[in-house]
Amino acid sequence: MTAGLVDFHCHLDLYPDHETAVREADEAGVFTLAVTTTPRAWPRNHELAQRTKHVRAALGLHPQLVAEREAEIALWDDYLSETRYVGEVGLDAGPRYYKSMEAQQRVFQHVLRRCAGAGDKIITVHSVRAVRAVLEHVEAFLPRSRGKVVMHWFTGTKSEARRAMELGCYFSINAAMLASERHLTMVQAIPLDRLLTETDGPFTRTGDRPSKPSDVAWVVEELGRLHRLPAAHVAKIVRDNLRNLVS
Repeated sequence: MTAGLVDFHCHLDLYPDHETAVREADEAGVFTLAVTTTPRAWPRNHELAQRTKHVRAALGLHPQLVAEREAEIALWDDYLSETRYVGEVGLDAGPRYYKSMEAQQRVFQHVLRRCAGAGDKIITVHSVRAVRAVLEHVEAFLPRSRGKVVMHWFTGTKSEARRAMELGCYFSINAAMLASERHLTMVQAIPLDRLLTETDGPFTRTGDRPSKPSDVAWVVEELGRLHRLPAAHVAKIVRDNLRNLVS
């Protein structure tokens, strides 16, 4: 059963058939946050999500695309009032993207400032090799009373996780994180009341195909094994966390 599960980070607009991907997530009863990588993709993603009970669209400008698309931040501004959800945004200091770090920081700072000004936004944040910088930006530009942050596919240290928790962050956990011995101890250190689940499909795979929102069932089962809890209990904790996040 997948009804009532949560996929808090999935790129439904990047599947071969966007409309079918949205419909299948909704029919499965999985609360799915359909993130966007560029503001230009927002209108269609938003349109399809509006027709559903379980899918919501998030407005993003992915840090890996900032070098080519920084000017689209003006379009992002135009759409911000249409949604409570923002993502995918953040910083990426990996080898391919480090050269655009100055531009990435301009965009991320702008996003956080605008979200703080609007208030009550929920932001799913990318932080590859840039956790410290991401948290410094969150602390400087997004007061806890003005918005909430979910650290997507967090791969920082335990101490960085503690700092994120002090800033009020949640963490969305996927199968790849649970399959990594290096990251497993960090996941174990995150309190259950700060956990959400995600797939990051189609960038992750389940078997021989791209992951889809219903595949978070495996993540729930693995978290149950990790914490010695029934999967149904973990699923309820994640649902409760989502309710607390959006309340």
